[in-house]
Amino acid sequence: MAENSQIAKDVIEAAGGEGNIASVAHCATRLRIMLHDKEKADISAIEEIDKVKGAFYNSGQLQVIFGTGTVNRIYEEVTKLNVEGTTKSDMKEDTKNQGNFLQRWIRTFGDVFVPIIPVLVATGLFMGLRGLVTQPQVLQLFGLAPEDISENFLLYTQILTDTAFIFLPALVAWSTFKVFGGSPLLGIVIGLMLVSPALPNAWDIGSGEVEPIMFFGFIPVVGYQASVLPAFFTGILGAKLEKALRKKIPESLDLILTPFLVLLIMITGALFIIGPIFHVVENGIFAATRVVLDLPLGISGLIIGGLHQVIVITGVHHIFNLLEIQLLERLGENPFNPLISAGIAAQGAAALAVGLKSKEKKMKALALPSSLSAFLGITEPAIFGVNLRYVKPFVMGLIGGAAGGFFASLMGLAGTGMAITVIPGMLLYLDGLFPFANYIIANGIAIGVAFGLTWAFGYEDGMLDKDK
Repeated sequence: MAENSQIAKDVIEAAGGEGNIASVAHCATRLRIMLHDKEKADISAIEEIDKVKGAFYNSGQLQVIFGTGTVNRIYEEVTKLNVEGTTKSDMKEDTKNQGNFLQRWIRTFGDVFVPIIPVLVATGLFMGLRGLVTQPQVLQLFGLAPEDISENFLLYTQILTDTAFIFLPALVAWSTFKVFGGSPLLGIVIGLMLVSPALPNAWDIGSGEVEPIMFFGFIPVVGYQASVLPAFFTGILGAKLEKALRKKIPESLDLILTPFLVLLIMITGALFIIGPIFHVVENGIFAATRVVLDLPLGISGLIIGGLHQVIVITGVHHIFNLLEIQLLERLGENPFNPLISAGIAAQGAAALAVGLKSKEKKMKALALPSSLSAFLGITEPAIFGVNLRYVKPFVMGLIGGAAGGFFASLMGLAGTGMAITVIPGMLLYLDGLFPFANYIIANGIAIGVAFGLTWAFGYEDGMLDKDK
C-alpha cells in the first residue's frame, strides 16, 4: 500500500499538477480541490490511485473520496506540497455562486445545520437512554417500578433531552450569522430573544393552554421554541444588515450603534414579520412531510427507503435535516430515520457483496472498507467508489433500501433522534424492545435483499475491464 505522501503526489499530478490547483480543503470524507482548468484533471487516473474510493466533479470542485480519517491524513500530505490549503468555509465562498438557485440554497442549509447536528445527535441518544432506563422491564431487573423513579432524576433527564430543542433558534441564528459573515454572538442573542420567557411558550400555545399576544389586532406574537425557519431567515437578514451597517457607521461609534441597531431592527422584524410568515411556511412543510410519511401500506417506506440515496448523489440531502428536526420537535420521534437507515444499510450491503465476490485485490481493498463506512452511516465511499461506478450494485441497493423501508413503515418504526443510522443508529431505538428488534429486522431485510441481488445479478469481475 502506497504511503500517504505518495498518494497525495499522485492525486495532485492526476488533477493537472500543482499549477492547476487553486486551493484544497476537505470535509469528513472527501478531499475538495478547486481547479483552474477542470479539463486538465484525469478523474479515471485518480480513481486508480491507492485508497481513493471515488472521484467526481461537482459544485465547482473536484471531489476525491477517501473516507473518514484517511482524508485528514491525505490532506496533511497535500498541504506539504506546493499547493495552497484553505478552510472549508473559505472554499464555500469560492463555490457559493456555482450551481442553480435550488442547489445554492440547499448547500446553504447544509452549511448552517451541519454544525448543529452533533448536539441534536447527543439529545436523541439521551432520549433513547431515558426511554431505556424508565422501561418497566428494565426497572424490574433492579427490583424497581416506574413510580420508584425520583422526580429529581426525571428533571435531570428532562434537562438533557429538552434543552437543545428549547433553545434551537439560538443555535440556528448563531450558525446562520456565522455562515453569512455576521457576528455569531449577535445571532445567539437574537435567537434567545425568540424564545424569551416573556413570550407565550410555543408548546403551551400548541396545547391550547395559552393564547398568542395579538399586536395591532391581527399579528400573533409567540415564542419560537424548537422553530427553525424564523431563526434561519432572521439570521440571514441580520448578518447582511450588520455588514451593511459596519460599512456606514464611523469606527468610533461602531461598537455601540451596530449591535444596538441590529438587535433592535431584527428582533422587531422577527416578531412582527419574519416569524409569523415563516411559521406558517414551516407548518406547511411539516404537513407535507406528514402526508408522505403517513402513506398507507408501507408506501412511504418504499419511496423514501428506495430513493433517499439517489438524493445523496445530488448532494442536496441536507435539506432533510430541517424535516427531521421538525419531526422530533412536534412528534417527539423521528419516523424518517429508520427509512433512510434502510437505504444506507442496503448500499453498504451491495458494496460488501462486490467486495466478497470479486477476486481482484484492488476491488476488495476498495469495496470492503467502503461497506463498513456505509454500515457506520456514511455511504459516499460505497456509492461513488463501487456501486454507482458499476450501476447494477447501486440499483440493487435501492431495491434493498425500499424493502427495508417498507417493513419499517409497516411497523410504524421511529427513532428518538437523528443523523446517525445503521449500526450507530441502534442507540436511537433503546426506548423499547419492539422498536429495537424492528430496527434490526428492517436493516437486516435491506442488507439481505441488497446483498443477495448484488451477488446474484449485480456484479461480475468482467465489469472491471468494461469499466476501464
